Amino acid sequence: MDRLPDGYRALVIGGNGGIGRAVVDRLLADPRLGQATVVSRTSFQASSSRLEAIEGDVTTAQGRADLGRALHGPAGQAVPLHLVVNAIGLLHDEASNIQPEKRLEDLDEAALTTLFQVNAATPALMLQTLLPHLKGSHPTTVVSLSARVGSIGDNGLGGWYAYRASKAAHNMLMKTAAIELKRLNPQSCVLSFHPGTTDSLLSRPFQARVPEHKLFTADFVADRLLTMVQQRGPDDSGGFFDWANEPITW
Repeated sequence: MDRLPDGYRALVIGGNGGIGRAVVDRLLADPRLGQATVVSRTSFQASSSRLEAIEGDVTTAQGRADLGRALHGPAGQAVPLHLVVNAIGLLHDEASNIQPEKRLEDLDEAALTTLFQVNAATPALMLQTLLPHLKGSHPTTVVSLSARVGSIGDNGLGGWYAYRASKAAHNMLMKTAAIELKRLNPQSCVLSFHPGTTDSLLSRPFQARVPEHKLFTADFVADRLLTMVQQRGPDDSGGFFDWANEPITW
């Protein structure tokens, strides 16, 4: 990733998920990495002196505030971040009885609120928390996981109301933040990323009809994500791209 400087600092949010963990492994294999910080709701086993693990729930204000304090340097200064990967997202949750809706009759206010909080509000509020570490004049790339079903123009099937709408909102929030961040750091790049159907807990109940060649491993997706980081820059900021680095219609 030549766009990032030697000794670059990275932050991975959602490090215990399939894609998040695979991204961390890829970063640790890069000799140019200076320091990586991984955030997860459950304990993450740090396997390298270049890796700092923080346990916390960034979907809460307290969790984001704790992360903000942890990222500051010893004198309280905002240490620049060069790469941020947001790998959290919610499609279903048995404990809360949240499932993708097949029809309007299935809509539930609590489920809508939860998915918007996790998939849209949290990524935007994370950027707010990280702003002191992103603004300046250093190269910085933010990649936030989205989904092709969040494309309004590509919606030909219907259904999955809350997930579709929360990802569409996510894309608008990232696009809007990209415009502001470019004024605060001309070398910034904010990207929404569709990983494809990845073999993970999020997609597992819905894999039956996915062709084998379209069900990706987390390692493959991590490779494609970091390839996109290498190939996209400030001129692409605010864009929405898939695992093949192709733009997706809004």
